[in-house]
Amino acid sequence: MAEFRARAAGPAVARTRAGGNARAQAAETGLWHRPALLNLISDLLMLFAAIGLGWALVIWFVSRPLFPVRELIVQTPPAQVTEAQLEYVARTAIRGNFFTMDLEEIRTAFEKLPWVRRAQVRRRWPDAVELRLEEHQAVAYWTVSESGDARLVNRFGEVFTAASNATMPQFDGPQGSSGWLLARHEEFSAMLKPLGVKLAGLALSAREAWRLTLDDGLVIVLGREQERAPVKERLARFVAAWPKVREQVGVQVAVADLRYPSGFALTPVAGAVPAAGAAVKGKK
Repeated sequence: MAEFRARAAGPAVARTRAGGNARAQAAETGLWHRPALLNLISDLLMLFAAIGLGWALVIWFVSRPLFPVRELIVQTPPAQVTEAQLEYVARTAIRGNFFTMDLEEIRTAFEKLPWVRRAQVRRRWPDAVELRLEEHQAVAYWTVSESGDARLVNRFGEVFTAASNATMPQFDGPQGSSGWLLARHEEFSAMLKPLGVKLAGLALSAREAWRLTLDDGLVIVLGREQERAPVKERLARFVAAWPKVREQVGVQVAVADLRYPSGFALTPVAGAVPAAGAAVKGKK
């Protein structure tokens, strides 16, 4: 029986010794027993700390009043915007120093000026802001049919608010139709050139009916587009016939109604007396 007990105890002792060796090996291979890994981690922590400290120092440094903005340099001499307007925007919109000023905010402030279509701003070392302006080039006066508000139209067909006393045609139409009126004005002006007149006014109704006003006072009612007689076809027919008709009627005409598909009607100015033998009523 004693021999049996001696043989049974042998494997248990071996297992105990093996478990102890494994724990000892695990302890020797843990994080704290790997100096190379510990050095790497400490280096990374020091690097992150240095970056954070450096960034904080940069923020603190650039926020100091050490780099004031002293000058506004206008690269494109304005034609409509005044120097007083530029100075006012510069004083109110440029805040902070050379590094902290908000260029987007400054650009938006300059673009709010009446005649400014687009503005570009950038820093110029060491203490200046560089400004480039694109101004509106007004080509017509604009009146919104719905509200009667007065505006201006630029060469891109865009409506903007500004004051002007220049000699320009008058556009009247629904909201959002300024580009269409500008394109039509160019077309109609070219067609009217043989008559030696200029298109002083162009109106578009809510029903898309056209009315032209010439610089000699004549009003041409074109009306809406027609399948049988488009607007341009009716106007071309009138331009071809008008010089001869004007001699025949012998009276100043106020309105030429071109809404008829095969002719036009004339209305004389109030109080006009036709010449002998001249026929004013009816269609031509």
